[in-house]
Amino acid sequence: MRWFLAWAVVGGAAALGFVSLGVLALAPAVVAAVVLASRPKAKRAAPSGAALGVGLLLLAVAWIQRDGPGTTCWQTATASGCDQHLNPLPWLAAGVVLVAAGLVGLRRLAGGRR
Repeated sequence: MRWFLAWAVVGGAAALGFVSLGVLALAPAVVAAVVLASRPKAKRAAPSGAALGVGLLLLAVAWIQRDGPGTTCWQTATASGCDQHLNPLPWLAAGVVLVAAGLVGLRRLAGGRR
């Protein structure tokens, strides 16, 4: 389980690097992936853990973009503005598929231990 969670963090950090932060998140994710890949027991959890991490990030993006697609305007007593939002449905669909794949992989990992 701990290797699965480690790979989930690596997958989420790598996806964050690709989507937003670039090398700030991608470089540590690559270093962590190399370290984890050097351990034989950790390698088994790599695909499912990374899928879960990426899927969770995609679900977060879908949540942030939930008012989209298009422009959303807002107004308070002291300020007003408009925000552009992406369509959240592709992010949601990809996130659900990857989280489901990660959880199926976790179940298979847990079943292989018995």
